[in-house]
Amino acid sequence: MSEYDFEPIRGLPGNLPAGEHILWQGTPDAWAFARTALNTRWIAGYFAVLVAWAMVRGTLMGVLLTAGFGTVAIALAMIFSILVARTTVYTITNRRVVLRIGVALSKCINLPLSQLASADLRNQGQGFGDIALVPAARSGIGYAMLWPHARPFRFGLPQPMLRAIPAAAEVAEVLAKATAAIKPVKQRAEQPAAPASNPVRGPLGAAA
Repeated sequence: MSEYDFEPIRGLPGNLPAGEHILWQGTPDAWAFARTALNTRWIAGYFAVLVAWAMVRGTLMGVLLTAGFGTVAIALAMIFSILVARTTVYTITNRRVVLRIGVALSKCINLPLSQLASADLRNQGQGFGDIALVPAARSGIGYAMLWPHARPFRFGLPQPMLRAIPAAAEVAEVLAKATAAIKPVKQRAEQPAAPASNPVRGPLGAAA
């Protein structure tokens, strides 16, 4: 038995009020999360360089130790990614976005669609992507409380992020339609290689 067995509805802290219904629910993909949020490819590349350097300049013991540390680092990142995938549930209703997050300590973050200024879709390849939710005003949610479900380096106005979700473009469309039914909202779809100043237009309108 886990703490989630007491949820009246999976991923939600309570029953939905009258008139509210779920449009989409999903969780991060562990492998995509490790690759995009924890940068396991960069970690592997870094230790590969260290191993190559140790092979040229060091000893066999140095090579083995370096390779061992690299393996442990990647293994820890993967374990954390699996735990994140198992404990996270993202929910979009016709009124709000709910993030049930937390590996050690579970918490629910509610963002009403009426308080959503924009949503930025970042494609990560193979259909996976991240959707950053930009609040219209300060919500009182700290960056540390959100991490790793937060847009990197946005400390002043933390932005909740749906991380490494499959069929991200389709999820963004669901969010777009739900929000448009309440208020106009801007969405940006950004390619990973594209500079931030030159986003690709998304289905919700012009980029801000």
